[in-house]
Amino acid sequence: MCTVSFIARERGYLLAMNRDEKLSRAKGLPPKTVSIGGRAVICPSEPGGGTWIALNDAGVTFALINWYSVKAVVQGNPVSRGTVVNSVSAQVSPASASGLLAELPLPQIAPFRLIGIFPAQTEIYEWRWDLKTLVGSRQHWKPQQWISSGHDEPAAQCTRSKTFRLALRQKSAGTLDWLRRLHQSHLPSPGPFSTCMHRADAATVSYTEIVVSHHHAGMAHAQAAPCQCVMPPARRSRAQSTRGV
Repeated sequence: MCTVSFIARERGYLLAMNRDEKLSRAKGLPPKTVSIGGRAVICPSEPGGGTWIALNDAGVTFALINWYSVKAVVQGNPVSRGTVVNSVSAQVSPASASGLLAELPLPQIAPFRLIGIFPAQTEIYEWRWDLKTLVGSRQHWKPQQWISSGHDEPAAQCTRSKTFRLALRQKSAGTLDWLRRLHQSHLPSPGPFSTCMHRADAATVSYTEIVVSHHHAGMAHAQAAPCQCVMPPARRSRAQSTRGV
């Protein structure tokens, strides 16, 4: 249950993610910076160590959402989907990320969609795993959204996508303040289908935003629904020139 929004900029991008979870689930931990393969990676984490979103010092973001429309379930000993982003978080190209994903014990990982944003190539790449096949595809470098919901995924996608399309018509569309307002949105009403999601048993529990330019990459993260939080300062790492990555 999540919403990821991407806004392309001439020399970078904005990305925001609402993480929706059962209220009974353990609270995530705030972002920290770690070194992986010689790269600085910033990410929040599960208490067990997995993560749902990561940014590295090349300005590359990986974000994972559950794929609830696929009804297949893991047989045997499941492996957390939180390991997926960890496995690729230091990578700077779709090819290198694809190679590492192929090495994961995929039959033990529940269906997912993984989004990779690669500013050096001005490329978006999405991988989909349905417990049978891992399929990767390139997406256009333009504003877009990815949505998941364990309540009614098609309905959530329809409602939130409409909110996104209407918001794109606003004069302020594409600004950071606009992106925050979008992820605070309760249109058409606070509930399971609004972008900032609220149900009796589940809700948007955190908000993450990423700003990448030609010279820097930063992540800000709030451990609360975006309608209820004040954003803390971003954690920043110097990004390499997008021409040199």
